[in-house]
Amino acid sequence: MKCPKCGFEQTSKGVECQKCGIIFSKYLQLKDKPQKTPSPIDKTAISTDLWQFVNDLLFYVKPETNPLILAGRCLFLVIILVWSCKFIFTPMKSLYAMDSFWHLVNLPFHEAGHLIFRPFGRFMTSLGGSLGQLLMPLVCLIVFLIKTRDTFAAAFALWWFGQNFLDLAPYINDARSLTLPLLGGNTGRTSPYGFHDWEFILKEMGWIKHDHSLAHFAHTLGCVLMIFALVWGGYILYKQYRNRNTTV
Repeated sequence: MKCPKCGFEQTSKGVECQKCGIIFSKYLQLKDKPQKTPSPIDKTAISTDLWQFVNDLLFYVKPETNPLILAGRCLFLVIILVWSCKFIFTPMKSLYAMDSFWHLVNLPFHEAGHLIFRPFGRFMTSLGGSLGQLLMPLVCLIVFLIKTRDTFAAAFALWWFGQNFLDLAPYINDARSLTLPLLGGNTGRTSPYGFHDWEFILKEMGWIKHDHSLAHFAHTLGCVLMIFALVWGGYILYKQYRNRNTTV
């Protein structure tokens, strides 16, 4: 007989192949056993599950909403909407974002970022200020989405994140001109090299000639994020209105 695996002609009958050593009975048993074909992936089910996850994460609202709380949030959204128009339609060079009250909210996180990132070297110390004021609203966004399950508050955290880009844009735009008043009353021109964060950052990266382009990109990105946050917050309030509790 010939070996069913290697085809070697056997000189005598036996239970295993004299060349490759397979056990004939076991080999034939495995060969004749029907092979399971993998079940096709249900892409529709995966897509549905992914959408359900995103919907539960971003658009969750409680089954009932107190009308007084809903009214307060609607008023808050209107105020933020009006303020956002001022931020978005005021030219970046007017420095409105840096002169606004919200700049005073961002400033402590900017300075804290310098301290937090100081152990990672001079470059990260300079960049850490901007990272600090961007990371704080992101942390709030994650906490509101996952921990407290308050999607309206998460929308405002996204608005704050976008507003920080508008707050940073004039600072980036000043990297070459160095005329912007800095903390302490100095300007980049009257301060030692490295005091102006974005002058140091862009020169170290070799991108100093792109300061205006990066500033306009940051400003535009911030506007888009703020608009998206307002739409998101408005949709959450609409869902809460439909689920409102008629008893106070």
